Amino acid sequence: MAYHSGYGAHGSKHRARAAPDPPPLFDDTSGAYSSQPGGYPAPGADVAFSVNHLLGDPVASVAMAYGSSIASHGKDMVHKELHRFVSMNKLKYFFAVDTAYVAKKLGLLVFPYTHQNWDVQPSRDVPVPPRQDLNAPDLYIPTMAFITYVLLAGMALGIQKRFSPEVLGLCASTALVWVVMEVLALLLGAYLATVRSDLSIFHLLAYSGYKYVGMILSVLTGLLFGSDGYYVALAWTSSSLMYFIVRSLRTAALGPDNMGGPAPRQRLQLYLTLGAAAFQPLIIYWLTFHLVR
Repeated sequence: MAYHSGYGAHGSKHRARAAPDPPPLFDDTSGAYSSQPGGYPAPGADVAFSVNHLLGDPVASVAMAYGSSIASHGKDMVHKELHRFVSMNKLKYFFAVDTAYVAKKLGLLVFPYTHQNWDVQPSRDVPVPPRQDLNAPDLYIPTMAFITYVLLAGMALGIQKRFSPEVLGLCASTALVWVVMEVLALLLGAYLATVRSDLSIFHLLAYSGYKYVGMILSVLTGLLFGSDGYYVALAWTSSSLMYFIVRSLRTAALGPDNMGGPAPRQRLQLYLTLGAAAFQPLIIYWLTFHLVR
């Protein structure tokens, strides 16, 4: 047993001098990690190593640059398509209002019978903003009136103990869908009647959205004075809105380019305007009668 032990010792030393250890197949990266109990690397060390490895990899750098280029190109395409369908400059024009304009416009919507001049101020380069022209349509009043109508509908439903988020959402979506349908009907009618005017979708949205003012007054009067007050306010606001729509749309649609047109075409344009005005009381009643009991 002693001989076997000595032979093993001398043989190991001889082999260590004759054949050195082969080089390791992989680099030892254990120095990159700080010693932790249990043999786990330090928190964040593996993440730092992966990030440095990706940044140092030329293929990864090219891929990141290519991805950034695609993202930038996609962003430009989205902005281009958005501006193609919705012009932000035109949209800003319909919100260029001030306090004086809003007060005068609300008075015109409630009592339009004494207003004399309904022509929109002409402009060669840039349209005159609504705050400088009372006859110019705007989207500020319809937008604020729509929001107020939804809040008022929630209050009316709460008073009647019929409030629920689903019912309020149905009121808001129904009011919005009716306006969209009305605008589409006006566009179709203008196309069939071959009306050539400067009226855009924003103009039609503005004229269609003014009905929310009458709806608010009708519901408020109904909540304060009952159903009798509601029907009186409904009749007044509906007649005022009809008069306002006829005068405004007739002046806008029958511009200088259409005044000298054939008589049948002018009659079609007049019928279109009267039809749009006559439809307003029906929509107002349909959207407000269930809020007053």
